[in-house]
Amino acid sequence: MPSCDTVFVGRRVVLRGGVRPACVAVADRRVVAVTSFDDLPTARRTVRLGDDEVLLPGLVDSHVHLQNPGHGDWEDLPSATVEAVRAGVTTLVDMPVDSEPVTVDLASLAAKRSAMEGSVFTDVGLWGGVVPGNLGSLGSLVDAGVLGFKAFMVSPGLEAFPPVDAAQLRTALAELLPYGVPLLVHAETPVADLGSVDYQGFLASRPPVTEVCAVSAVVEAVAETLGWAHVVHVSAAASLEVLAAAQARGLRVTAETCPHYLTSVVAKTTPPVRGAADADGLWIGLADGVLGLIVSDHSPCSPAQPVTSFADAAPGVAAAHLRLPVTWSAMRRRGYTLTDLVRWCCSGPADLAGLPGKGRIAVGADADLVVFAPDAAVSVEPGRRQTPYDGQRLTGAVRGTWLGGREVDDVPRGRLLRRGRG
Repeated sequence: MPSCDTVFVGRRVVLRGGVRPACVAVADRRVVAVTSFDDLPTARRTVRLGDDEVLLPGLVDSHVHLQNPGHGDWEDLPSATVEAVRAGVTTLVDMPVDSEPVTVDLASLAAKRSAMEGSVFTDVGLWGGVVPGNLGSLGSLVDAGVLGFKAFMVSPGLEAFPPVDAAQLRTALAELLPYGVPLLVHAETPVADLGSVDYQGFLASRPPVTEVCAVSAVVEAVAETLGWAHVVHVSAAASLEVLAAAQARGLRVTAETCPHYLTSVVAKTTPPVRGAADADGLWIGLADGVLGLIVSDHSPCSPAQPVTSFADAAPGVAAAHLRLPVTWSAMRRRGYTLTDLVRWCCSGPADLAGLPGKGRIAVGADADLVVFAPDAAVSVEPGRRQTPYDGQRLTGAVRGTWLGGREVDDVPRGRLLRRGRG
């Protein structure tokens, strides 16, 4: 009898040590062996990659807004997740803020799980929310399976999800310390809170003061509590100096950025897209390890008002399905490699979310695999949602996606994940 279900054979397989020829054997949803190219395991099925193809681990996107329950008219779960998985994204981690109810207690967590059960094509993990009213009860959400938490330092515009102040940020970090989970922070400071502090040096080069000041406040909170804060969607190169200094002190402050900030496209999002100079700085931050991951911040806006151009649209970038070609196209131009791609778009987000079986091709990992043609030209055709990339010519085509060792089809087989599993 065959010892495994499927074996993938490729001249270019992206493994932890780099890109090399290999065979990847899969059984019972997991990778069971990685052998040399000439040492072919026995399997029921063999998938041989073409000379122009590469085997990647499934991408992990740890920053998406899936809108459900409550906003199925904005974007339904089957459409959002099938679009993502066919574009090579096998794991999504959903933010707590854009559903009704917002995910801040056990009842709302159960409602979100109920909405997703049997409706998702990717595996999905959930972040919980930190608001002033649920401090002191965050442990119950960890015990119920959330992967970590999200908090805002400025209002996201929802009465049900108020921001936290500096003292509440410290309280949350201290409360989460025994659980070892991150607190993801939307780091912007309200302009009114800047006071009379002298920012002349910053203002001379027109940096985004609100982000830099907020990141500094996050660092101060981590220094006081020794907790773990992760700064989401860094947009400003000026923030990198603050982050790098904190990391050099040994503080657990991690951070991410997004393709729209790295490519300076015209998009309505918060924080705003800055410009080419900030994009250059963010790429350096990735190369230096100050920024550890690239995520989409997928957030489709309400369809209530039709628009004639993307510039007229309400805030939100619906682009989880474009993260791979957009990121890879920009990386190629700057000389980065497929190994960098996997670190920033696969294993980095998986590590943040506490999912050791995701985002890597290794024995024991989930058999989430993508056949990718890195040199193939692709065009971004208008789809269900306008995106800032519509009409662009990009590089990198997904030719097949396997979730848990099974090729993606028209049946939603995604699972709901818990920290440390999957």
